[in-house]
Amino acid sequence: MLIEFAVGNYRSIKEIQTLSMVAGNIVSKSKELDELNVVQVTEKWKLLKSKAIYGANASGKSNIIRAMVAFIRIVNNSVKDDSVLYRFIEEFRLSSDCDDQPSFFQIMLLIGGVFYRYGFEATRTAIISEWLYGTPGKKEVQFFLRQEDDITINEKQFSEGSKLKELVRKDALFLTVVKSLNGEISKKVSNFIYSIAVIPGLSDQEMIHNAIGFLENETERPRLVEMLKVADTGIQDIVKIDIKEDEGDGNIVKEERAKYGRVVIGSAHQKLDVKTNTKFLIGFDFLLNESEGSKKMFEISPVILRALERGIPVIIDEFDARFHPLLSKKLVQLFNSSVNIKSQFIFATHDTNLLDASVLRRDQICFVEKDQGGASHFYTLAEFKGVRNDASFEKDYISGKYGAIPFLGDFNSLFDIDAEENKSN
Repeated sequence: MLIEFAVGNYRSIKEIQTLSMVAGNIVSKSKELDELNVVQVTEKWKLLKSKAIYGANASGKSNIIRAMVAFIRIVNNSVKDDSVLYRFIEEFRLSSDCDDQPSFFQIMLLIGGVFYRYGFEATRTAIISEWLYGTPGKKEVQFFLRQEDDITINEKQFSEGSKLKELVRKDALFLTVVKSLNGEISKKVSNFIYSIAVIPGLSDQEMIHNAIGFLENETERPRLVEMLKVADTGIQDIVKIDIKEDEGDGNIVKEERAKYGRVVIGSAHQKLDVKTNTKFLIGFDFLLNESEGSKKMFEISPVILRALERGIPVIIDEFDARFHPLLSKKLVQLFNSSVNIKSQFIFATHDTNLLDASVLRRDQICFVEKDQGGASHFYTLAEFKGVRNDASFEKDYISGKYGAIPFLGDFNSLFDIDAEENKSN
């Protein structure tokens, strides 16, 4: 499970900011919430099943998610892609003391009862430092520590990397090199990192093709259909229909179809025969006829189903986009239910409907706010003193009590000049 993710000197994040999934020692509005919304992973440790991230537009909510994407891509591709650092490292640009300084990434994980802490610092051209620590026993020990070209290895704990130091390029991660040669510990850590499912706020080609793959599996397809039914999309069935290049597209929009590799997705709805008062199924072109919310539900449903089965963390940006508030709430409650044993859900949202003491604990609510220098800072509702369990989190947030809201100007002032001119005329 994911314990925490930390990032610094990346886009709007200047100083190191940490997104923690560690459950605090708090008492919520209901005992059920404190039991269902957390997972007891050790005798002393509890981890949160979900975390909501709130903040004004351009506050940096998306940047923590982009940082996770960058981290995952670099871990997975640094050996085979020598341009990955250049494409994904972006330092904080609003302060000269960050110029030419490395970005910082670190993740803490629990895998098979062992805590791992892995991270690195990198510029767009080189890995500056890299480290892996773990707790195979009661105390944390160093597995390896890298300072540019110098790599120190704990032969007892990380013997898998002992003869591979000379194989590492300056722009490649040592962990990835060892993993590529079947290192046991490095494979566990890197595979967990790569398994983290990150979903952008709007439509994504990779997500779409993954969902289409679900339709090709006759075991998985009924579960996806049931998910769409439960979400009240009106869809009764959905299938993939292959079309050949020389077949006419009819009323299919070719530009839209090209994005999907010339695949037709057919959805079925119930049609009422008013003469006989009976219903039967008729087909629609899914891409042309279904709502944007139904399309998004189609894209994310396979990820949610697999995540809950396999214990994979899911991170979604702009989670509430195109969703009705009641649907968003139901999906959050799904991850916080007894159905979820070890998956975790992190999401950025503007949906204040979820700021409810009966839905989320105070440590599950994170705020992001920029300071005067344009740097993003993270903090949780649990850090505020004197917040009562029966308080209206939504009302207090909107009123500015917790910060992380926009300071909006007077849009009417944009029309003042025209108004005066009209008066004079």
